[in-house]
Parts: sequence; structure tokens; C-alpha cells
Amino acid sequence: HGFKNLHIVDLDGALTGETVNIDIVKEIVKKSNLKVEIGGGIRNFDSIQKYIDVGVDKVILGSVAIKDKKFLKKTCEKFLGKIALGLDSKDGKLSVSGWKENSNISTLEFLKEINNYGVSRLIFTDINKDGTKESPNFDETLKVAKISNCAVIISGGVSSINDVKKARSMENIEGIIVGKAIYDGDIKLEELVKEDA
Repeated sequence: HGFKNLHIVDLDGALTGETVNIDIVKEIVKKSNLKVEIGGGIRNFDSIQKYIDVGVDKVILGSVAIKDKKFLKKTCEKFLGKIALGLDSKDGKLSVSGWKENSNISTLEFLKEINNYGVSRLIFTDINKDGTKESPNFDETLKVAKISNCAVIISGGVSSINDVKKARSMENIEGIIVGKAIYDGDIKLEELVKEDA
């Protein structure tokens, strides 16, 4: 279909903290021209290096980066331009550990603290919207995008091609992740290609 980017979450990796499906990811990278970003349980330098070695474009850090800002800073310095940060937010506060733990950390305050670390991409998910197909939380995403030093990807709640079009018109928004709406047939791959996904 001509897509350029692929977002992968290794759910096995998220549970175990290991690069469980690295062979599959390696095959995807090798057999496609897609720029692949991968997340899910990536908690150390070794895992990041393994993914970069198989040709992954961006490695997404989540809970580990929120719990250990020094680690986030070091990874950004060591793997220049390769680290994406996943911020999963519920009612303005960050959630960690597969959304099982709600922190008392303000999403916007955390972003201000780490804004100069060198994160190359920010993936913002409003947990209240994820999987609902009720449209993303564009207002909250705009607040994040306004203060972020890097481009933002919207995640969670995409319901139709109109959400994709709206994301494309927003400032400092690099893209939008579409998952369930594709699987359920609400958005056709042909429609997405026209939007230069």
C-alpha cells in the first residue's frame, strides 16, 4: 500500500522486560522499506542496542524513562536521534507499568523537566481514549505539542479518517497511530495511504 512508518508494541516484551520478538521485528525491518518504531518493555541499554542493530528507526521508552529520568537522559545521549518517549496520560497524570500504576506526576510538568534531554519523538496517549474509537484527545495533545521540543505523535482513540486529517493540520504533530480502527474496518488502508501515512 505504500506506507512509510510502522509502530510496533511487543506485548510479550512489556510483560517480561526482554526483547522477546526481536527476530520478528528484524524480519519486518529486513523485508520492508518501513521506518519501524518499537516499544514494549525496553528497560536497558542492551535492549536498545539490539533493536538498533536490527535496523529499527526509533526505540520507545515508557515506564523506565518516567521512573528514572537519568536513564532517559543517558539513552538520549548514547543513542542520538533514536529514542522516542511514550507518555501515557490519564486525567493529566502519567501512568506506568502497562497502565497499572497511576503516578502523581503531571504529564506537562514531567515534559518540562525532560524537554532538553534530546528525545527525538514523543508519543502521547490519552488512556481514557485508547481503544474507544471516540477520537483522540486533541486538546490535551495540543498542550503537550506546544511545550515539546520534539514532534509529537498522537495515540489513542482514532475513530475515522477525519481524525487523521485533523492531526495532519495540527502544529508540531508528526503523525497519528491508527490501530483498532484499521482492525475493525472503520478506516481502510487505501484511505490512509492517501493521507501519506
